[in-house]
Amino acid sequence: MKVRRSERLIDMTRYLLERPHTLVSLTFFAERYESAKSSISEDLTILKRTFQMRGTGILETIPGAAGGARFIPYILKEEAQAFIDKMTDLVADKSRVLPGGYVYLSDILGQPEILRQVGRVIATQYLNQKIDAVMTVATKGIPIAQSVATYLNVPFVIVRNDSKITEGSTVSVNYVSGSSERIKKMELSKRSLQEGANVLIVDDFMKGGGTINGMKTLIEEFDANLIGITVFAEAAFTGNRLIDDYTSLLRVTNVNDNEKAIKVIPGNYLEKVFGAEDQK
Repeated sequence: MKVRRSERLIDMTRYLLERPHTLVSLTFFAERYESAKSSISEDLTILKRTFQMRGTGILETIPGAAGGARFIPYILKEEAQAFIDKMTDLVADKSRVLPGGYVYLSDILGQPEILRQVGRVIATQYLNQKIDAVMTVATKGIPIAQSVATYLNVPFVIVRNDSKITEGSTVSVNYVSGSSERIKKMELSKRSLQEGANVLIVDDFMKGGGTINGMKTLIEEFDANLIGITVFAEAAFTGNRLIDDYTSLLRVTNVNDNEKAIKVIPGNYLEKVFGAEDQK
């Protein structure tokens, strides 16, 4: 059934937003709306201009018989900075201080709108890199990994600290906790990663970096490639941090659980993604 342009634009927008990084052919849209390819091309030009003006993302249009359109979501630096500033204020609440210098984040990272923005912010950093999977460790990093994976349109894999019979055969490694310096074990299903896969590690909070270092070791065991590491928040750490190349949205510079005091500033995300001039 042929539809009007206004209806096509609405449906095309929805279709593309739900399938980021997926090439959709002009033929598919032409048949879907019973319209000429020339009309579809004009529609895509409108969407491309609107997405760019609104900072929604990039709409790549590829010419030729095998061409089509691909939506790549991203966030503008002004919007990313506003979001990080908002999160900085939200986390800098003394009621969030937990024993051991940790910070309560579960309520923040349980809000759908915040998770959507976290995923979009992190995905923007890896806009031009090939990512095959997003990795995190159970349990608090799972919502972040799922959100990032949605925007990158790739699977996310969950590393666990205990065996699950539903995971089948697993690969396990021992790692040293960066904060407690204890030996721990983590494992991942053998079916989770393919050899040569490009992996992005994400997590909610990092102190000494031991857990993330363990995930790095797991990636090596699978003969896969580590592309990047991004955490929602990092804590200031006076010991020997096991990870030095990473990105953080927030940095907790001081936590005093006795006095219930906490200080939070933006992490290095803005500097790494948009340049030093944008880092406050």
